[in-house]
Amino acid sequence: MTTPGPRLALGLDIGGTATRALVIDGAGRRLGSGQADGANLTSHAPEKALDAVAAAVTRALATVDPAHVRAAVIASAGESNLARPEIASVLASLWKEAGLTCGYEVVADAVGAFVAGTASPDGTLVLSGTGALAARFTDRRPAQIVDAHGWLLGDFGSGFFLGRAAVQVALAALDRHTRPGALGLAVLQTLTGATQFDPASRQVVADLVLSVHAKPPVALAALAPLVTTHAGIDPEADRILAEAADQLLAETSVVRGPADVTPIVLAGSLLTSDTPLAALVRSGLTATWPSAAIGLALDGAAGAAWLAARSFDPDAAGRLYAALFG
Repeated sequence: MTTPGPRLALGLDIGGTATRALVIDGAGRRLGSGQADGANLTSHAPEKALDAVAAAVTRALATVDPAHVRAAVIASAGESNLARPEIASVLASLWKEAGLTCGYEVVADAVGAFVAGTASPDGTLVLSGTGALAARFTDRRPAQIVDAHGWLLGDFGSGFFLGRAAVQVALAALDRHTRPGALGLAVLQTLTGATQFDPASRQVVADLVLSVHAKPPVALAALAPLVTTHAGIDPEADRILAEAADQLLAETSVVRGPADVTPIVLAGSLLTSDTPLAALVRSGLTATWPSAAIGLALDGAAGAAWLAARSFDPDAAGRLYAALFG
């Protein structure tokens, strides 16, 4: 039996760094939101990841009646993990414990990001956050995706890519028995606390390597700001950023033809904030596709919530989008 009351929609955006949940009504009003740690099951242990999902959902529902949520979309990095029987079972349990009675649709986090960045159903998404990808969208569905393979197999041009490269810069200098440059020194101080050391000592190398291996591999993404803040200061930082931009632009060229004039959406913290990488990528995109509008995906949870809420009244989906993102 349907519970009387407003029809609400829940959107979840599950990434490697953060998990965000948003509840909206059919008019696009934001009624509840919640945030928790990253919950990408490709890079986080299942228990930790699902605890983060539960926390974000619980916080978003704190100000609304869960029984009024009639539709939900989960936009998740590594979305195929949510279909694994052992994960799906736990997710169903936490859904029930949160008081939710509706079902949910699972889509890639890229879908929520693309929707959040443009009202157009067709276009291109370029993402660089903890992970990275380029994707071509047709009718708001990914028709082709390049990368999004995770830290072990890809994510070229991502925060992980930058962080690992920064550590490699420090290690390369120490292997030569030379003092690292500004970027390498910042890496050493951040990870080991070392400021005074003998660059010929294997102990400083061991300390750095052990510090990296003591944390989940994806934690290297947290070092990305060291690279961006050393742009123009250390040539190694400039080299890494140029390589990252080249990777992202090359991937974009795979999914997007030279005559394409559909919008391009930038997603992920490294491309939606004022970073040297964002500047390089924007410059490259503008040079190749000068007629394409470039938008920013600032709220993937809202993109997911819109996808869920549009089912209430498909004819009003455009007005809903304008209210939610306008």
